[in-house]
Amino acid sequence: MAGFIPRFDATSAFRAFAAMALACTLVACASMPGQDPLQVTVADIESLPGEGMEMRMTVKLRVQNPNDAPVAYDGIYLKLDVQGKTFATGVSDERGSIPRYGDAIVSVPMTVSTLRVIANVVGLLGGQRPDRLKYNLYGKLDGPSFGATRFELQGEFAPPAAAAPRGFQ
Repeated sequence: MAGFIPRFDATSAFRAFAAMALACTLVACASMPGQDPLQVTVADIESLPGEGMEMRMTVKLRVQNPNDAPVAYDGIYLKLDVQGKTFATGVSDERGSIPRYGDAIVSVPMTVSTLRVIANVVGLLGGQRPDRLKYNLYGKLDGPSFGATRFELQGEFAPPAAAAPRGFQ
């Protein structure tokens, strides 16, 4: 349709992110000198109450340690880029340890700025609507003794179908 502009809906943006992350089975690599990299996957996403012009969610990561020594961490940072633009960020001062040859769930609250989402949607409207959207989830586990362990998830997902304007349903 010429001139059709999809309706922006914060719930649709959250659902798109949730579908992308939950569908993600890609493994992330973390650089730890002399050790095998940590394996990181998105285990779950839970909605949190937002404030004003933002959406909030908790992203739960499953972190697997394929090494013979536990990995302690003290603080977490996450950044999600969609189509090369920042979509959401989050930090947590959570402390813990990933046991040797074990795994743990690490939770990070993330914030999505509604204004940032609108700006990115407007940018996409200038061209063709893509069939697939590329994403990168960057993360960092800060450690008390070994410094930071970084990881990255990459992939693609199909954007949610745009809702028809009222009166066309």
